[in-house]
Amino acid sequence: MQIGVFSVSDITTDPTTGRTPTEHERIKASVAIARKVEEIGMDVFAIGEHHNRPFFSSSPTTLLAHIAAQTERIILSTATTLITTNDPVKIAEDYAMLQHLSDGRVDLVLGRGNTAPVYPWFGKSNQDSVELTVENYHLLRRLWDEDTVNWSGKHRTPLQNFTSTPRPLDGVAPFVWHGSIRTPQVAEIAAYYGDGFFANNIFWPKEHYQQLIGLYRERYEHYGHGRADQAVVGLGGQFFLARNSQDAVREFRPYFDNAPVYGHGPSMEDFTAQTPLTVGSPQEVLEKTLSFQEYFGDYHRQLFLIDHAGLPLATVLRQLDLFGETVLPALREEYAKRKPADHPAPPTHAGRVAARQAAETAAAAPAGRGASAAREVHHA
Repeated sequence: MQIGVFSVSDITTDPTTGRTPTEHERIKASVAIARKVEEIGMDVFAIGEHHNRPFFSSSPTTLLAHIAAQTERIILSTATTLITTNDPVKIAEDYAMLQHLSDGRVDLVLGRGNTAPVYPWFGKSNQDSVELTVENYHLLRRLWDEDTVNWSGKHRTPLQNFTSTPRPLDGVAPFVWHGSIRTPQVAEIAAYYGDGFFANNIFWPKEHYQQLIGLYRERYEHYGHGRADQAVVGLGGQFFLARNSQDAVREFRPYFDNAPVYGHGPSMEDFTAQTPLTVGSPQEVLEKTLSFQEYFGDYHRQLFLIDHAGLPLATVLRQLDLFGETVLPALREEYAKRKPADHPAPPTHAGRVAARQAAETAAAAPAGRGASAAREVHHA
């Protein structure tokens, strides 16, 4: 299991002080958080993409490249890369460049985004969002997989004898997760390519996400990538913890009650009962997180949203230190106990390079032996 943190990059007033951080402060804070993620032994840091206030992350690749230079181990990812309004050519180039700079420590989550005004800013219509998602990803896949691309479609100018540069590191493109909270077509395209499916698992009851994840798993098996229970699933979640639950509830309540994303709605108690949010002790965070497996099956990546709602950087870093000390070791131990023997490992660049090399070796072997070897490396 890959365990990490994702940020939506909101700039929100701290309700306990009335102070709003600057863009500069939030950008620098995200770097500090990523470095802390590596320090405590987590695996992934991911940042969203937004082009509107109150968010700051309009250029995830720039931020992640800077973080790559200050870290050595963690995977750098996106919470959403907008496949609808970004040019697939630019996505192919930017993330291949980031892949080289990070020595392969990069993947990305593609999504439609949920801010309708963004579309016309980039010359698109939100009425075409599903079409753009499908067409743009088909092109992106070809740009990474083929040295020379000839292509024409509905939503951009044709390409003739075009080569995207730089080419993917070691000939293996960054791993792609497809994120969605409501679009079956996204689950379908993820399954078709054998890519990952990421459900942010934050604001809705579990039944909402079970439907899309179930569809993705079914179609993943249909397209021959493995059994449904072996499909590559990632989940979000969120927590606020303290040594005891009373302190956690007391400290987080003003942030919950005033947060633009869920404040002024259900009570914090109702929201934590109905969604994956956990506000409590390390044991409560552990138990709630482990329950996700019961609802969604074995999965590969667990990311937590922890730096939103105006929480100051010092509080976020303290949360990570406490999580790393108390929850993370227990999570890893329990995940290891529960992992089925034939559950594929989470995707990494090194693992995918090795799998490709093994598949090439198997293909060159005598027919019977090659087929057997190919089956063995399919999920490496």
